[in-house]
Amino acid sequence: MSKVTPKKHLGQHFLNDEGIAEQTANALINTHQCKHVLEIGPGMGMLSKYLLQNKNFITSVVEIDNESVQYLKKNYPNLTIIEDDFLKLDLEKITATEKMAVIGNFPYNISSQILFKVLENKNKISELVGMFQKEVAERVASKHGNKTYGILSVLLQAFYSIDYLFTVNENVFTPPPKVKSAVIRLTRNNIENLGCDEVVFKKVVKAGFNQRRKTLRNALRAQFGKGEWETRASKFLDKRAEQLSVAEFVELTNCI
Repeated sequence: MSKVTPKKHLGQHFLNDEGIAEQTANALINTHQCKHVLEIGPGMGMLSKYLLQNKNFITSVVEIDNESVQYLKKNYPNLTIIEDDFLKLDLEKITATEKMAVIGNFPYNISSQILFKVLENKNKISELVGMFQKEVAERVASKHGNKTYGILSVLLQAFYSIDYLFTVNENVFTPPPKVKSAVIRLTRNNIENLGCDEVVFKKVVKAGFNQRRKTLRNALRAQFGKGEWETRASKFLDKRAEQLSVAEFVELTNCI
């Protein structure tokens, strides 16, 4: 394969360590149950080549950078390349009926948006293995009662089991970032219906964490005002958002 120096784009740092690349790919390969795998932002194909070695699923990549697209076409002629922005991509174009898995070394500056897109497509995406900034990975995987537990933690953990797999040092990227990274895995759980209004659930979670230093009584009043809901939800209102589990947020939502 021809050697190129990858350019940083969209906040992305390209992985240059074969061992980490193989370990990341195997985190999906060893557990996958989907026929279709979509890699986001493959760059120069560091993960792609390991995914292509597995014949049990169909690998596609979505890449917006033209230089990377041309490199992939030249060096991985059997790879299905979608020239698009994942955040705007209609996943039905990849598979209309079957579930899919997602993998990638995600650009730091859109990693949260990628996770929200996954959440929007939770009934389509059954698994994700991704490399994130370590702080984001810890936040997503954090359990209630921890300072890192937040909006993403609750919303994702409502529908996915989340495993923090391993930490990645700065020197395995080009250019090296100023922070450590981490690989996590999201696996869709069996919950189809939370047992509450999901729109209100999201509002409750966001309101609680947007003023996380306040008690839930004060944080939620800013969103829902004073009312009879306070009597029904009284056992939660002297707590802060970070103290509530996903199940307790569901119960709180039903009180409101």
